[in-house]
Amino acid sequence: MFKLIACVALLALPIAAWALIKPVRVLAPELAGVECHGKVCVDDPSRMGEATALYEEAVQFVWINVGELQTLPRAIFCSTPACSKAFGFTSADAYNFGTTAVVISHRGWKPYFVRHELIHHLQNEHLGSLRTWLFKPVWFREGMAYSMSQDPRRPLPEPLQSYRSQFEAWFKRVGSSRLWSEAELLWG
Repeated sequence: MFKLIACVALLALPIAAWALIKPVRVLAPELAGVECHGKVCVDDPSRMGEATALYEEAVQFVWINVGELQTLPRAIFCSTPACSKAFGFTSADAYNFGTTAVVISHRGWKPYFVRHELIHHLQNEHLGSLRTWLFKPVWFREGMAYSMSQDPRRPLPEPLQSYRSQFEAWFKRVGSSRLWSEAELLWG
């Protein structure tokens, strides 16, 4: 009887994760109603060209201005509130899922949002996803992403503007050549 219950629980776990933890849907976005071509996925195929251009520009920008991406994540672009809701958005415009994917809501189709999430992807590659999230200061994680993505919104709402300012002061002292070695030394 115990073995049967354990088997049923193991089989139900992926289904429960899919239903309850919406960001998990990035692992198989086609099942959530998006169409993928290469690394780019969209819920509205007529916007594939726009999404691809945003993604390619952001990859180039991050590569040139921040650092080389070791792997390119999948990018899921939602053009409707329904798609955004399906991937777990509430108020955010975009998020990253470790080193697997970046997800852009229907409100986030701007170059700096895509760059921001790719910078988080790069942080995760260099410092480790869990380590970055749990042990690196928020001012570093978010300040770097807002600053280096060239987010044009000035000032940002607090505390985001303070994070950006703190990162920029730190980066001015550290410089680009020591960015990742000094980031290794930061503790949250």
